[in-house]
Amino acid sequence: MNLQTAMRDIRKHANSWMVISITGAAVLMLPIFYVFISLFQRPNKNWQQIKQFLIKDYMLHSLSLVFFTVLLSVVIGVLLAWLVAAYDFPLKRLFRWALVLPLAIPPYIAAYTYANMLSYTGVVQKTLRTQFGVTLDQSYFDVMSLRGAVFIFTMFLFPYVYLITRSFLERQSASYIENARLLGKGGVAIFFRVVLPISRPAVIGGVTLVIFEVLSDYGVTSYFGIHTISTAIFQTWFGMYDVESAMRLAAWLMIGIIVVFIFERLLRRNRMFSSSTSKMRPIVPKRLQGPAAAAVLLLCVAVFSCSFVIPTLQIIVWAGMTYKEVLTPKFLELTLNTLKVALIATIIIMTLSVVVANVARVRRSGFSFIISKCATAGYSIPGAIIAIGVLAVCIHLDHLFAPVYQQMGLGKSPLIISLSLAMAVAGYVIRFMAVGYNAVEAGFEKIGSKYAEASRTLGHGVTGTFFKVDLPMIKGSIITGFILTFVEIIKELPITLLLRPFNFETLATRAYQYASDEQIIEASVPSLFIIAISLISVLIFHQLGKKLES
Repeated sequence: MNLQTAMRDIRKHANSWMVISITGAAVLMLPIFYVFISLFQRPNKNWQQIKQFLIKDYMLHSLSLVFFTVLLSVVIGVLLAWLVAAYDFPLKRLFRWALVLPLAIPPYIAAYTYANMLSYTGVVQKTLRTQFGVTLDQSYFDVMSLRGAVFIFTMFLFPYVYLITRSFLERQSASYIENARLLGKGGVAIFFRVVLPISRPAVIGGVTLVIFEVLSDYGVTSYFGIHTISTAIFQTWFGMYDVESAMRLAAWLMIGIIVVFIFERLLRRNRMFSSSTSKMRPIVPKRLQGPAAAAVLLLCVAVFSCSFVIPTLQIIVWAGMTYKEVLTPKFLELTLNTLKVALIATIIIMTLSVVVANVARVRRSGFSFIISKCATAGYSIPGAIIAIGVLAVCIHLDHLFAPVYQQMGLGKSPLIISLSLAMAVAGYVIRFMAVGYNAVEAGFEKIGSKYAEASRTLGHGVTGTFFKVDLPMIKGSIITGFILTFVEIIKELPITLLLRPFNFETLATRAYQYASDEQIIEASVPSLFIIAISLISVLIFHQLGKKLES
């Protein structure tokens, strides 16, 4: 399709839904485009210093974190997914959904918690000295290191691999596994020769999310003193006050993310497995007994304890010690700030998601596919990159509107948009648009298009059909997308730190500030609020999933 044909096709199907979709996708891509074009600008003196002395170490640390976190996340996530999907053991129904709960704890909160627990005066070493008279080498408990960061990321990101792989194995692997069992293969042989090959696309999908989260992180690496590309962006911006070099760093990181994304797509394309029949049968679990059942139960208990129970209990204990000092009117204000900004951004995301997803469904074409991919591109880009792009766009808009500001008596060149809450909201919308969109798209795919086509045949337009037919049928998917998006925004730290207005704090920034000031116990209260909101949302999502499955 040439450009002229494409434009004629767009004009033919143009309506308010299409206009909103195109406008929304263009606006969401604009900050990313600003970051990308910084590669073609002339670098300043600071960049030469960064390039010569710093960037090599930043890249090595980032790659090391990604490699070891991915390796351990795959080992733990795939193993647990296989055990839960293929076997029946004590408390399996509990662990099936409980192993997802570590996602309710942001890695930066887990980092503060474990660092304090394992310090010389922390509960672990203190208990060993006072109760058992044991004093061990301090290096055994040094979690504030590269290996400690790998432990934190693995324990609190492996659920991405576990959840996607478990869902795949439960729904699409029954025939392969049962045939292997009929051929006399044991559990170990089936796992390595059948499960790993057929689940590779699902594993790669979970691994990609883990990579994005590690590269996007700022809280863990900055607190542990690990120099990565993300921390370099913050240090260049706030330490050197050099937005240009920070944008150039962000651009190179974005190029790396794009390479990862393309590599992931190529791997998925070349490793596809499909069923030979349209009827999908769930896998029949094999009952474990004796030592085997005890070993699997012990593994699940150990992973769940390290990734959720232990840090949550410690945070609850600390919160009980400090809640009277922390729960002030100022804390109530920042809690309302958190809920307000998350609610505004989530409403915008879900509204735009519904519009773009509906256009992609009604108007099935290459152009609508491109619109949807542009609108959701921000999820694969670290928050620091998005923040820099949003800031660059907002500063440019302030320069454009400078004459208007002057006529309004606000001065010659004030920063109005660049100092407003709109920047943070824009960053959230770009970063988490894919979360809401994917949920809505799944809802549309489930109901198909026959009901909408019948409504259109009866004379209803796109808007009338959506409100009378589509909306009642996909409201569960919209609620799911709303919950997931709301939680992600509440937990987000880099975008909030970089784009919040002056004197505007959220639960995430307050927890980070307390931890940075070595007030770890005080950080427990805002951390507990974040975990509670996330946990409630995960439980609601779990219940919605059960209803949809039934």
